[in-house]
Amino acid sequence: MYRQDGEDIFVIDSHVHLWDATEENIKHEGGEQFIQCFYDYHTGFTPEGKQWDLDEYRQYNPDRMAEDLFGNAAVDMGIFQPTYLTDFYEEGFNTIDDNAQLAEQYPERFVVNGRFDPREGEAGKRELRRQKEEYDVQGVKLYTAEWNGDSKGWRLDSEDAFEFLELCSELGIENIHAHKGPTIRPLNRDAFDVADVDDAASSFPELNFIVEHVGLPRLDDFCWIAAQEPNVYGGLAVAAPLAVHRPRKFGEIMGELLFWLGEDRLLFGSDYALWNPDWLVETVMDAELTPEQRDEYGVELSTDVMKKIMGENAADLYDIDIEAKKERLRSDDATEEFGLADHYGTSGTAPADD
Repeated sequence: MYRQDGEDIFVIDSHVHLWDATEENIKHEGGEQFIQCFYDYHTGFTPEGKQWDLDEYRQYNPDRMAEDLFGNAAVDMGIFQPTYLTDFYEEGFNTIDDNAQLAEQYPERFVVNGRFDPREGEAGKRELRRQKEEYDVQGVKLYTAEWNGDSKGWRLDSEDAFEFLELCSELGIENIHAHKGPTIRPLNRDAFDVADVDDAASSFPELNFIVEHVGLPRLDDFCWIAAQEPNVYGGLAVAAPLAVHRPRKFGEIMGELLFWLGEDRLLFGSDYALWNPDWLVETVMDAELTPEQRDEYGVELSTDVMKKIMGENAADLYDIDIEAKKERLRSDDATEEFGLADHYGTSGTAPADD
């Protein structure tokens, strides 16, 4: 478990992937453009000495993922967010079935989410029912800019999408993670717009809409929507790495989010393997607002606030009893396998041997 200033911080990484972008899996030039764009984000924000080479970035094995997330004590649990992109990749980019295989090895460590695409019609509804029946998913990841034949995106407030949201409600899939962030080559920027979140959230108050990447670069639009829709949350993946090279910008983003949404509706995410939590958790936990930002927004990144953002808020959405989870992890074989001790240094890493 991560520890800072004597406080234990239970970290739930709410945005992780297990992807395959090998050249053998790419069936459309968009697949190569997509992973190259991811890699540009990786090298642009990852500190020197922590960067991967492109070959390992294309496909890392499940054991490495488990070690990267849990072996360094940075993360206690991860929530899989599948992204299929089957127009670009033969076997899909990041599928629920692949994710579930790894989750079976570490059942205390992972939450498996599903996905849907309303353009798939009745076949898509059958698939969503299968995901619930087979994996008991509590959430879905939605990629509104994904290509599907001649279509280069869809809207969350469309009639077809509402049918799937109704099905989610019926099945008890309450957490709707919508990707609303920066453009990724060659996808359409407009298909990531946050405007369609408003009607969907109003129409389905029983569902939680987690807007991944907090709408960047449309932060103002997202904040105004979230301020009036109490079931809208912000996922910090993509925003979090700004704490490395743009600390004032990160402070501005966090100030706006805390001012408009408050500390109970924000979720940490590394976006692994875009970025690795072994350095990102520490960077975010060490971030501070400037005195001017604290005065303007009337907030600060206190330990109590960050404990909510780093894990407690995700635990609330996914019915995770953190204290009970801690007990199970202490006795879990994975804890011994990763070499994790009960106590960690202030940096969050296991103490060095004497």
